[in-house]
Order: sequence, then structure tokens, then C-alpha cells
Amino acid sequence: MKKSVEILGLPIISITEGRELGISKSLLMDAQNGRVSALIIEDEDWYRGVKLLPYESVIAIGDDAITIISSENILKLNEATEYEPLLDANVRVIDTKAITKSGSIQGKVTEIFIDDDGRIAKCEINAEHPDNAGEVKEITADQVSIFGKQVTIIDSKVPEKGTKLVGTEKKTELGKIETKPAEKVEVAPATEVAAPIVPEPAAESEKKPAETIKHEAEPAKSSADNKAAEERHRRFLLGKKAGRRITTDNGIVIVESGADITEEVLQKAKLANKFVELSMNVQ
Repeated sequence: MKKSVEILGLPIISITEGRELGISKSLLMDAQNGRVSALIIEDEDWYRGVKLLPYESVIAIGDDAITIISSENILKLNEATEYEPLLDANVRVIDTKAITKSGSIQGKVTEIFIDDDGRIAKCEINAEHPDNAGEVKEITADQVSIFGKQVTIIDSKVPEKGTKLVGTEKKTELGKIETKPAEKVEVAPATEVAAPIVPEPAAESEKKPAETIKHEAEPAKSSADNKAAEERHRRFLLGKKAGRRITTDNGIVIVESGADITEEVLQKAKLANKFVELSMNVQ
């Protein structure tokens, strides 16, 4: 089992060619089935478009590299049409709000744990409520009802009206609840309800902010390398036409389908973190 932070930023190595084929940049999620479908990789020609490594093509994910059979395992976008719906959905899981079916906000998903077959095993949630802000707990994948674009829905049981549960929950490990048969107790209207159980504070080592984790996952690059890559990308995109409408996450149009890609469009795409999506959809 691996955390996403232990996968992102690793080099992709072909064991039959002895070549480094790129860097794992992000995870392509199959939210409906709760698994990682592919790795989005970045190589020296990344400005020419997105490339995908199907998760089933991964031989192993080690501490220092991801190994595959050969470069033929890596797909260009025009060879991976089956993945286009997942790219359009763009569900990331991490940074979504975790909310129970009863409408209780549990916090924000800050990390996911991935089994060897690509399935999400569990999620790490950082509480945001003022009463327990900064506390971290884990939920298993079978406790999740839906992995959504903005919200992760967690299964929960809602007590019947007019009753309360007495001694039904017992704290065990952090973020895990042991459930016992509930005793039904009649409660008159306006009776004080038992105080909610607050998880014990997590260890300081578990409270690492999501921003810090993402920063550590990024491969180290010099300022000069970043500027050179950005300039190549800009020259490649300028003057081309958008293959479809590109919008920000809140629906603001960056460029219409068929419109010219200008400096202004590139600036908007950069600010909205839509460079990769724009690169995938050019004519």
C-alpha cells in the first residue's frame, strides 16, 4: 500500500530498455470504481500533450522509481480515448470536503492510500471544525459512498427521531469507531443530547499540511529549467486553436472551441491551472 505522495514525483523506468521515460505527475482517478486508472506523466516533450501510463502496466512502485516493461506501455492521448471521460471528470479526491450522508462535515481529504492493484484502500481526513481543527483521522474505502469532484460522501447512520444512542460508540484507534448494539432510550423534546465523541488529537507528525506534502512530491527543478520549459510550451501553443471550450473550475470561460490561443488565453490557463487541459485540446 502506498500514499499518493509516495508515488508522485518518481521517475518511470523501462526495465527492458534501461531508460528513464518521465516523471509521475498526477493520478488519473476512476472515481466510480474507487481506484487509480492511470498515472499522468511528464517527460521532456510534455508540452506536446498529456501522456498516460495505465496503472495495470506498472510492474512495481519502489522507494526511488516506478518500473514498467517498456516505453510502449506509455500512451499518447490519441491512443487512449477510453481515458478521456476520466480526464474530463478530473476527480482528484485529495482536497475534497468529507461530508457524511447526515450532513456532518468531517474535514478535508488530505491523502489517499492505494493498494497494489490501484484501488483506494483508505483516506486521511484533516478536521476543520474549530472544536477539533487540525486533528487527523482515517476512513476505509468501504465507508465511502461517493468520490465526487468537490465532495467525498461518507456513509453514516442517523439516530431515529425521539431517541438517542447510549454507549453505542467506543473510541479505539485514532479515527476508527467500534460499534456496539444501541440501547433505545425515549427522550422528551428539548432533552439534552449526549455530547459528540471527539477523536484524540493526532500526533504532530500526522498533521503535515497538504500543501507541504504536494511541495515535497514535486521533482526538483532549477529556475532556469522551469523558464525554458514554460517558454517551449508557450511557443508550441501560441497560434493554435482550441479543440474544445476550456473553463475554470467555477465555470469561467478561458477559451471557446475553435478560438485562437493567444497570450491572454495562456495567462488565463496558467492562473487557473489549466495548462495541461489546454495542451490536450488543441487543433
